[in-house]
Amino acid sequence: MIYMFLAEGFEEVEALCPLDLMRRAGLSVTTVGIGGAMITGAHGITVRSDMSDTEFSALSAPSAELIFLPGGMPGTNHLAASSAVNKAILRANEQDAYIAAICAAPSILGDMGLLKGKEAICYPGFEDHLIGAVLSDKRVAVDGKILTAAGMGVALEFGLTIVSILCGEEKARELAHAVLAC
Repeated sequence: MIYMFLAEGFEEVEALCPLDLMRRAGLSVTTVGIGGAMITGAHGITVRSDMSDTEFSALSAPSAELIFLPGGMPGTNHLAASSAVNKAILRANEQDAYIAAICAAPSILGDMGLLKGKEAICYPGFEDHLIGAVLSDKRVAVDGKILTAAGMGVALEFGLTIVSILCGEEKARELAHAVLAC
């Protein structure tokens, strides 16, 4: 299972584009709303998550194949302040699951000490939070089970990278061909 955490003020494209791509690829993705099921993004788009953080926390130690953290402000701050998110990140790290974060959200991983020695990228201005990371000049950085991306402009590339990792390069190419119509 993939869990994507959404908090008030999340960057809509950074969440919904990869979510759409992962579901098109046949991956099971559950969205988790921090503070409730209805979450409004940074640009006023409201989405209904599949479950609330309370429902997620009631699950008995859910295992994840991947944890996904979209950026945006103040969404990233709300994710960082959530005990459900922090526990899910730590559990994923302990279980050697993938952790994907885009835009400002890699700062959460850096502040938790999970980027030490890892290549990572974030939205410009958040680099100080990537504590111990090897700052990348790539739009999408993959280092082991840590996946990071620069921001909204690379949401499609980030989603396709996740599909490639979890479903194979051929599936990602097929999907890219279908959505890019080329």
